[in-house]
Amino acid sequence: MAKSSTDAALAFAAFEQPINLLFLGAGVLQLLPEQEAQALGRKSIYKQLLSLPLYDVDQIYVDEAAAQQYHVDLNRFSTATELVSGDTARALMCDHDHVLGF
Repeated sequence: MAKSSTDAALAFAAFEQPINLLFLGAGVLQLLPEQEAQALGRKSIYKQLLSLPLYDVDQIYVDEAAAQQYHVDLNRFSTATELVSGDTARALMCDHDHVLGF
């Protein structure tokens, strides 16, 4: 599902739609550079995530509690992210006309 969500974000961005991404729960693990997607028979999306700023996807939010739970050090992810609390994450979703969940 991570690949599908990234593909959707890039497709919308290619048509100049404003995109914000919010990584919740185990989804924060997608931000780790040492993904071993090949073990699951998949390709890593890490390089795609790094290309998001090229598509003007500059707002990348990460659930702070999930980042702590999974010990994700966002300093290792080279694209700027913003940590948000649960209340802020809910507010972000409420502030948008369209929300896609993967």
